[in-house]
Parts: sequence; C-alpha cells; structure tokens
Amino acid sequence: MTNAPLTTPSPDDSPEKSVDSLVLHATDNGVLWITLNRPEAMNAVTWDQRERIIQLLADASADPDVRAVVITATGRGFCAGADLRGAPSTAERIPGDVARTIRLGAQRLIAAVLDCEKPVIAAVNGTAAGIGAHLAFACDLVLAAESAKFIEVFVRRGLVPDGGGAYLLPRLIGPQRAKELMFFGDSLPAAEAERLGLVNRVVPPGELEKTARDWAQRLAAGPTRALALTKHLVNASLDSDRTTAFAAEAAAQEINMATTDAQEGVTAFVERRAPAYKGC
Repeated sequence: MTNAPLTTPSPDDSPEKSVDSLVLHATDNGVLWITLNRPEAMNAVTWDQRERIIQLLADASADPDVRAVVITATGRGFCAGADLRGAPSTAERIPGDVARTIRLGAQRLIAAVLDCEKPVIAAVNGTAAGIGAHLAFACDLVLAAESAKFIEVFVRRGLVPDGGGAYLLPRLIGPQRAKELMFFGDSLPAAEAERLGLVNRVVPPGELEKTARDWAQRLAAGPTRALALTKHLVNASLDSDRTTAFAAEAAAQEINMATTDAQEGVTAFVERRAPAYKGC
C-alpha cells in the first residue's frame, strides 16, 4: 500500500473529480485507512463523500481482513463540516425536509462510526468543525496534532448542533462543559480537548501518522471479536441501567468464549507465550 500522507497538495476541486479521489482508502496490514482528500475546501464533506465513508465503514465491519480503521485527512483541515452545495434541492421546502436531511445525512455518518464493528481511530491533523468535530468524537480513540482544533460552529450560524453533537458531547465531558462548547462555539485547541477528555493523545504534527499507525497495528493484532463486543458494551452502557448492562456483559462473554481468539488467549496464557490472534 502507498501510505496516505496527512499533508499532501491536491488539485483544485471540480465536478469531474471522482469520489475515490476525494475519499482515499486502502488497507495495510489489517488496517483500513480512510483519508478525506479535499484540502482546498478544508475537507468539508460532500454528500458523495459522506455516502462513501458510510459504505467503507459498513464494508469494514463485514471484511475479516480489516481489523481496525483510521480516519484522517490531507492538508490543514481534518473536516470543516458539511458542504451542502451538492445536496438535493427543491423549489419549495416540504415540511419535514430538514429533519429528513439530518436523519439521512449527518446522523447516518455518525451512526456508521459508532456502529462499525472494528475499532475506529480518528487522526485529527487540523481543524475539525461542526460535523467534522462530531466525526472525530464518534471514533473510539482520538489522536490529534498539536495544531488541531475543534469548533462547535453551529451557534455561529444560528443553527442547532447536528450529527449527534448533543448526544456525544454530554456523554464525553458532561452536560455543563458540553453546553459551554455548544453555546459559545469557541475554538478548542487540541491540548485543551485532551484535558477535557475529548482527545486521547496530542502529538507533534510530524508524529501523527506514525502514532496512528502504531495504535492501529496494535488493535489489528488484537482479538477482533472481543474488541467489537467491548465497543458495543461501552457504547450501550451509557444508555443502560445496571441490570441491563450486566446482562449484556454476560451475553457478550458467552458469545466471545466461542471464538477462536478467546481459546487462543487462554491457551497462550497456560503455555506462557504471547497470543497470536486471528481476528475470529
């Protein structure tokens, strides 16, 4: 695979550019790299790009050769939000159009990340604004360059946050901090995002790709089904009572013990060697 670099120039955007050139994707050593490649627009996501990302994440869930996913971008921006210029338009707005657009657009994108059965890492190379910030926050792990920043830009435009912002942020940092970010729309530097718990680790820009690769390779070498079940348990626990969460945990244990990797883990422990997980 040719590694998708984090900072590469791109020709001017044009209607003729294929979606494959705007969303680069390649699998290397069990890791699917999804790279937004529209740097001249700070990687604002078009409808076609969004649909491609959703499909790639769905394919990753079903592909045994993919055991981890990294989402990153080229240029100075991670994702400046949604580019609505390519959205379907009608001469007259029909009641329910806005709700339908959000439900089938931004919310589907965030749900695709949350529901992906492989661990997803965000490698945030620059500005993540609006749905771009929520795309990062929906990932299981978030790495950010020191130059990255996160902006809940909606209030600046007189808009209500979409793409699950009011769902994700309170669960990550609590309602008071979430309201502060969404009410004021201030730019949040990467270091402050790390302090709040929105980012796992901040690294120098030149180390972002290497760190993302190292983390992704560790995940790809792990017990894939156990990681998927763990992701589901953690995500579901935020909406569950204790009885439901404990029942889900017991069921996950039952399912996982039937996997080859679980048997390998136990055998490796008994034999005092490092396990060699196969992802099944």
